[in-house]
Amino acid sequence: MTLDPAQLPDDIATLKAMLVAANKRAVEYNAEVENLKLTIAKLQRDKFGASSERGAKLLDQLELQLAELEEAIAQDKATAAIAEPQRADPEKQKPARRPLPEHLLRERIVHAGPQYCPDCGGRLRKLGEDVTETLEHVPATWKVIQHVREKFSCRKCERICQAPAPNHPIARGRAGPQLLAQILFNKYRAHLPLNRQRDIYAADGATLDTSTLADWVGACAATLMPLVDAIKHHVMAAERIHIDDTTVPVLAKGKCKTGRLWAYVRDDAPFGGNAAPAALFYYSPNRAAVHPEQHLATYSGICQADAYSGYNGLYVAGRKPGEIIEASCWAHGRRKFYDLADLQKAPLSIEAVKRIDELFAIEREINGKPPDERVAVRRERSKPLVDDLENWFKAERRKLSSKSPTARAIDYHLKRWPAFTRFLDDGRICLSNNAAERTVRGIAVGRRNWTFAGSDSGGRRAAAIYALIETCKLNGIDALAWLADVLARIHDHPAKRLDELLPWNWQAA
Repeated sequence: MTLDPAQLPDDIATLKAMLVAANKRAVEYNAEVENLKLTIAKLQRDKFGASSERGAKLLDQLELQLAELEEAIAQDKATAAIAEPQRADPEKQKPARRPLPEHLLRERIVHAGPQYCPDCGGRLRKLGEDVTETLEHVPATWKVIQHVREKFSCRKCERICQAPAPNHPIARGRAGPQLLAQILFNKYRAHLPLNRQRDIYAADGATLDTSTLADWVGACAATLMPLVDAIKHHVMAAERIHIDDTTVPVLAKGKCKTGRLWAYVRDDAPFGGNAAPAALFYYSPNRAAVHPEQHLATYSGICQADAYSGYNGLYVAGRKPGEIIEASCWAHGRRKFYDLADLQKAPLSIEAVKRIDELFAIEREINGKPPDERVAVRRERSKPLVDDLENWFKAERRKLSSKSPTARAIDYHLKRWPAFTRFLDDGRICLSNNAAERTVRGIAVGRRNWTFAGSDSGGRRAAAIYALIETCKLNGIDALAWLADVLARIHDHPAKRLDELLPWNWQAA
């Protein structure tokens, strides 16, 4: 559009006002353009780029290329050795290998040597032996266990005596604990839907209907529910919990709706606590604020979470039965600057990431220390950095348009500054909510395989089993072995000693 000088006013003040207004519009337009460019760059990275800040997908791709190169080299060597076996030098061909795991079962196959000397015919005596180990895999085997209860009759009074029937892991079930554990583990840890498991079992010669597998999963969930309740009490007794949620597709009438799995994680290790870590999951059909409020109805303490507005009702003053203290996640805030630094190479964002990383470096040094030691270090070293960061945020924010992506990233911190800085006065608070994010990561990966939950009840059942499996993972316990052992024992285990079966107390029978 061409500006006609004749149409401009002669008043200098009016001209200045028009110039300021035009400049303001130009700044806003430029900010909007930058915002759209950032959105497009994010979408392109989500589609074509790495899925995390550490470049997980790029790392996977590089490892795949490396593996293919090594396979090609090995194939070429093997082809040459087959073509000219006489030229292969066994000493030069012998690779340096790490020893095979000691805990694996060993099977000795003795290749008997000659008893007499091939030169003189004299009898040979053994000097020793050379052992070459080969790693082998034995395919899974299926078997039917027959529980035989013999009957005896008293010759004197004719009374019939018989051993009591053994308890099965599930009522009227024909599946053993190892099989049930395998089905649960495959579905919720290896993310294999029941229809795929059915096909795998059929290939092994065991024909099982999907409906039968589903019945077994439901019965196992009911059997293990007392342990889920025990984990719930343990998590809700924590001084501090981490919260996060993730989507879960749920099959509805004629469509697929989006439900939510909420994770509540107890992990006292960062501040030297002795309580075992544990994870609790809840399912909800949507992300309404009423759900976390119901889940935490009896909880009071510190809550570490992202800035989801649905959590605001938890932090109201005078809440009953006790107040919940908000602690914001610096990793979430850092991520907003990281996207700008990564996609736009924005100098302000690069500087912000650098400053926040200095705080995380201090946290790594005091991880696992008691709360009082953590607070002392934070007040001495972290507080000056935080104060400088706040002043820098405020100074830079005044120079930016409200529509600027960098301005929004700064506002995210400044609007929640008390929650972000609460860690300076409480050694129990972590700098990030990564404990909860790590817990829901497996679900996010698995939902690509199992596509959707069959119903809301299926979502609640998944939440219960996920709580058991993720708690095993947090405590370094083999979830498959734990499930098999607990399913075999829980019916005969005294209810007063149920805590002995919890992952952090469990000892294999």
